[in-house]
Amino acid sequence: MLKVELHTHTGDDPIDTIPHSTLDLIDRAADLGYDAVAITLHEKQLDLRRFEAHAAERDIVLIPGVERTIEGRHVLLLNFRRGADEVVTFADLAQLKSRERGLVIAPHPFFPHATCLGGDLERHADLFDAVERNAMYTRAVDFNRRAERWAAAHGKPVVGNGDVHRLRQLGTTYSLVDAAPDADAICAAIAAGRVQVESQPLS
Repeated sequence: MLKVELHTHTGDDPIDTIPHSTLDLIDRAADLGYDAVAITLHEKQLDLRRFEAHAAERDIVLIPGVERTIEGRHVLLLNFRRGADEVVTFADLAQLKSRERGLVIAPHPFFPHATCLGGDLERHADLFDAVERNAMYTRAVDFNRRAERWAAAHGKPVVGNGDVHRLRQLGTTYSLVDAAPDADAICAAIAAGRVQVESQPLS
């Protein structure tokens, strides 16, 4: 089983101010025993080629991705070869999925924020391959529970993600994926449901 993080931001993010670099994230992930990390900047898919040698030295598989705002809602698009950072509507997303292989994840879908999917997850259920359990929760307050009920009702796998904006967020919630250490294999395994979530509430 591979220890995997699928929702991270770095100092290359064009929207949020993030204090750590992409190299810092890779190093911290390696320290914590991760096998693969997706870099999912807001609106922009980062060119990972300049980081691949550094990651390979630390036995980290990098997965390309983007946290795209689609009709006002955040959606994680992972491992699409091209076109992911051009999607602006759910119709665009459907076209992307019809021509490219990749993984679509619903991040923090029922958190109380205008950019979270909410009812759009139900309206476009067929476009999503997995649903996120987000690390931002406590024992008393957990907006993930509705997402997990939705996933169970629709036969979708759940992945654990840190939504990492600060390095200290890495490691409390993550995915264990039954796959070879390769981006295509990891995404295919998640879509097939060969994933389990490890998660601890924030104190």
